[in-house]
Amino acid sequence: MSQLLPRMMLGAVLALLGATPALAAKDLVIGVDSNMPHLDPANTNDTLSQSVERTMYQGLFGFDKEMKLVPALAEKVDSDETATEFVFHLRHGVVFHDGTPFDADAVKISLERVMNPENHLSRRSLVSMISHVDVLDPYTVKIALSQPFGAFVNNMAHPGTFIISPKALAQYGKDIATHPVGTGPFKFVSFAADTVKTTKNEAYWKPGLPKVDSITFKAVPESGSRFAMLQTGEAQFIAPLPSELVKAAQAIPTLQVVISPSIVARYVALNTMKKPFDDLRVREALNYAVDKTAFVKIVFSGYAAPLDAPIPPQLGFYSKQGVWPYDPAKAKALLAEAGYPDGFSVELWGATSTLAKRSMEFLQQQFAAVGVKATVLPLEAGVRTAKLFNVQKPEDATMQMDYSGWSSSTGDADWGLRPLLYSKSFPPNLFNTAYYHSAAADDAIAAGLASADPAKRAAAYAQAQKVIWKDAPWVFLSVDELIAGESKKLSGVYYMPDQGLLTEEAALD
Repeated sequence: MSQLLPRMMLGAVLALLGATPALAAKDLVIGVDSNMPHLDPANTNDTLSQSVERTMYQGLFGFDKEMKLVPALAEKVDSDETATEFVFHLRHGVVFHDGTPFDADAVKISLERVMNPENHLSRRSLVSMISHVDVLDPYTVKIALSQPFGAFVNNMAHPGTFIISPKALAQYGKDIATHPVGTGPFKFVSFAADTVKTTKNEAYWKPGLPKVDSITFKAVPESGSRFAMLQTGEAQFIAPLPSELVKAAQAIPTLQVVISPSIVARYVALNTMKKPFDDLRVREALNYAVDKTAFVKIVFSGYAAPLDAPIPPQLGFYSKQGVWPYDPAKAKALLAEAGYPDGFSVELWGATSTLAKRSMEFLQQQFAAVGVKATVLPLEAGVRTAKLFNVQKPEDATMQMDYSGWSSSTGDADWGLRPLLYSKSFPPNLFNTAYYHSAAADDAIAAGLASADPAKRAAAYAQAQKVIWKDAPWVFLSVDELIAGESKKLSGVYYMPDQGLLTEEAALD
């Protein structure tokens, strides 16, 4: 009996140890406001999808939380004095999620895929200045440009130039959009329009990262429902946090609100190739018709500022033009002068998020006050992409007015102007959905692109902004402040100025 008891006690202890559960998985759920159309970084048109791609992919360079350049798959870069030749020295020991080694050949294959016009990839403009890519050795790549471009390394930090596994590209072709394979901290698990799941990359090259086991992005366009996810713990981070719910979130002791400046500009693109928007007086009238101060106060609860140039103040080479004043009487007079004394009817497109709908409804009321009857049409992400960006010829575009937002994800004026307001950027090449064409603006934008001299670039972009502001291809609205909500148990998720998310350092207590 005395010998049996210790054995029984030992058995009980071992049984208890065997029954002890493993450490709880640290699964991060992020609630976002719209769907993710696909996950091909070279063909992605929205910042949200880029944020998801950033968990799985990396470029030669990247941006930190303040959008300052940092080395990524390249350890360093050397350039010549003319800014036409760049030599990237690559990181050793990096492996793609499918086991393929990362090397110079992978860089060449990825970049040449984006460069190839036959692939019709929307981010081709990021690499259009590249003449050729040469592999000097397995870990050194030389990129030669056809003309000087001082901001080239910024382009190599843009998600559109992420490096994709060459094996995966050969295996999946165009289907890489739903089978992402990169070198990032998380590996792809599954994709649906409203949910993307990733899991920890155990072979990630940065020591100690990642700190969470998985990240799931869930699209919840309705603001209240998205906030409820945060309240109940279903999500640990939501972006954006609706401005009208900031005080409610601040009153919950387990949550915290993060507010930061942005480079996100809000505007209404006007199809300048269609009547009545081919008339400058009509475009001017619509700018005078909107009270930007009220727009900021009512739509964003004050967490924004009126836009006073085609690009936001935090972008390089910003040149202040002054806010278009609110003057409905002048708007009516200009409409009458243009032949529309009773106004006209028009469709106003936009996204399906609560914020987009609220913005469009505000604009609808403002336009109605000067006789312009706007029908608000929220479009799902895939439908909107097809109707706006997949149009093959300008004359086939059915868009009249589109409420939108843009952030220059290179941090440079070039990417704030050229994709949206350059005549060679009509869809499907890029995103000039206003079909704006100005020789003066084109010349200035091209001059800014071609120079490596900061003073010359500043002068060129100042001229471009001056011309564009006067031509009014958009109704210029506001610049966001970014608002996110997160659990106090979460750290290491950052809301970048371009509205992107950095999740590499995410940690849950």
